[in-house]
Amino acid sequence: MYCEQDLVRIAKRENNNKRKYLVVNRLQGKHIPVKPHEAFAMFRALADVLRDRYSGERLLLIGFAETATAIGAAVAVELGADYMQTTRELIPGVEFLYFSEEHSHATEQKLVKNDIENVIGETDRVVFIEDEVTTGNTILNIIHILEKQYPNQVQFGVASLLNGMDGNALETYKDKEIDLFWLVKTNHADYTNIAEAYKGDGKYVVCTEVREHAETPLYSEDGKLCTDMQMSGETDWNERHIKIKGFMNARRLVHSADYAAFCENLYQNIVNQVDLDKSDTLLVLGTEELMYPALFTADRLEAQGKKVRFHATTRSPIAVSMEEDYPLHTRYELKSLYDRERTTYIYDLKKYDTVVIITDAQEPAQDGLASLMNALKLSRNEHIIVVTP
Repeated sequence: MYCEQDLVRIAKRENNNKRKYLVVNRLQGKHIPVKPHEAFAMFRALADVLRDRYSGERLLLIGFAETATAIGAAVAVELGADYMQTTRELIPGVEFLYFSEEHSHATEQKLVKNDIENVIGETDRVVFIEDEVTTGNTILNIIHILEKQYPNQVQFGVASLLNGMDGNALETYKDKEIDLFWLVKTNHADYTNIAEAYKGDGKYVVCTEVREHAETPLYSEDGKLCTDMQMSGETDWNERHIKIKGFMNARRLVHSADYAAFCENLYQNIVNQVDLDKSDTLLVLGTEELMYPALFTADRLEAQGKKVRFHATTRSPIAVSMEEDYPLHTRYELKSLYDRERTTYIYDLKKYDTVVIITDAQEPAQDGLASLMNALKLSRNEHIIVVTP
């Protein structure tokens, strides 16, 4: 079983006065590079907490974007449940249920209403899957909306890797008969002081500017000046671009068995099209809300004896710091592959024999792709594969 020291690292949020700290789970695979099998072991442990409790019930699991999308999918696969995730992305031709995530830097969240309505009559319980529940207010927001839309049709539960709710919040859930499950109980009383004690003196690398001249320098991970690479906005990447047919979108309702089958097909397509025999070290990167298919691929590659790490780009602007016990030391500022006006980040890149980027951006924004490529090349990565729908 896990304890707080196994999982929890405290980081400093940037420009967020609502909550000045961020709880970073070192095994989650979002911000900190992780060995894929360690992430999946933790996710299975959370599934085991639910397995006997809801035996015989038809479950709809909902994972929260962006950090809990892989957790939710993995738990759903373990339990054989229906699954969908919240999203901040636009999906044409659907209706949404909107709610807010009050402490987040990007507060708007939504669920596809059409898909909820298709299964709500056959669902016994909706279980929300989170990486961390601190107050429980965000989940209460969406439960209130669902109860108003579909009164007395389903029950609710919440499962998270970490739970930092205080006594009053726990009592509120008990009074509302909403089940709570977690792997580790945390106490947030000192987290603000811990975060504020860090200097925030890490390495900040901006990779978002489009440059026409190779003479313009950027700083590399080791602080030395590097020549700018491939930042014209017209990235030459066709020779390392794999397109996958039938890319499954978990922002829409999926059955977990179908989603797992899609991920296996994704992995097989990649290894059939890319020679990885000479690549001993690999990085598999997800992008923003797209995490589980990339983590699945990373896990399958690791099972073949490769040294693999997984993490993902994120909207979260986290301060980086040079203290040894601080979880993040180098931050690369990027443009999003989904929206060139959106800023995203990747943390603590290293050099690997091969990097595989897996995204569900249909046509990745050229500025976004160029900035991510630049961040990887500044970390001395040269063999980069991009996988898209």
